[in-house]
Amino acid sequence: MRLIFAGSPAAAVPSLRALLEGPHEVVAVVTREDAPQGRKRVLTPTPVAEVAEAVGIRVIKANRLAHVEDELLALDAELGVVVAYGGLIREPILSAPRHGWINLHFSLLPRWRGAAPVQHAIIAGDTETGAAVFQLVPELDAGPVFAVERVTVGGVQTAGHLLESLSESGARLLASVVDAIADGSAVATPQDGEVTLAPKLTLDDGRLDWSQPAARVDARRRGVTPEPGATTTLDGERFKILDAAIAHDAPRLEPGHVAVRGKAVHVGTGDTPLELLVVQPAGKRAMPAADWWRGRPAGAPTVFA
Repeated sequence: MRLIFAGSPAAAVPSLRALLEGPHEVVAVVTREDAPQGRKRVLTPTPVAEVAEAVGIRVIKANRLAHVEDELLALDAELGVVVAYGGLIREPILSAPRHGWINLHFSLLPRWRGAAPVQHAIIAGDTETGAAVFQLVPELDAGPVFAVERVTVGGVQTAGHLLESLSESGARLLASVVDAIADGSAVATPQDGEVTLAPKLTLDDGRLDWSQPAARVDARRRGVTPEPGATTTLDGERFKILDAAIAHDAPRLEPGHVAVRGKAVHVGTGDTPLELLVVQPAGKRAMPAADWWRGRPAGAPTVFA
């Protein structure tokens, strides 16, 4: 089949590679426009654009598909494939390919419809999640599902780690569905179950509440890592928690209070303390928590807010 692939971040790259290695022709790749990156704000193409350009595929850069509607309609594609493109696909583009559009989504639909399913699954304490390939319809992530993969959420996995794993296994799932659509064996089943939403995370979503139990604090930390990042406040300034672990069986501390015990730096929660492993104080580089503690000025605050 003639395919259009729409995707932008690194999580979409394995799917693009899987389709390029298959029997179908990717006639064009649609991705977000180049965006400023890093401290110098250098305009940088998306990871998907870099891969497509490297192999000589036509790349269409647009933050809104309405701006390139005529270009997409002229491609005469038989199927559109979406993996984390970052924009809505509306009519007439939605119905233009003969088989419409399919989407690889990193959740067990209808749970966690939206932009940040992996992050919300971890924050909520889900023990199982996965990936689903479904038919795109006008309603958000609501179309019938062709195939599902279920995975266990590890107790120490961050959103970044889990998304990386799902992007690889989900790519294989997606490729199998494309093959099934091509040979006429694909069957989609309507979604069934409670709908939950996973909107894009903000900086406020990364703020840790030390009054909560350690398991919930750590689930939020893992769910917002690497983006938007887990934070707290120390002496009125933003303080990043890059890595931590629940300090099982350690004596309790008051919520937010920091103390060193042996070589470990602990912070109190609603029950068991959390051991800080890697932190980044305001205006400084990332460092082991023990190094930060030893380098603190005498009398410096030791309570997170």
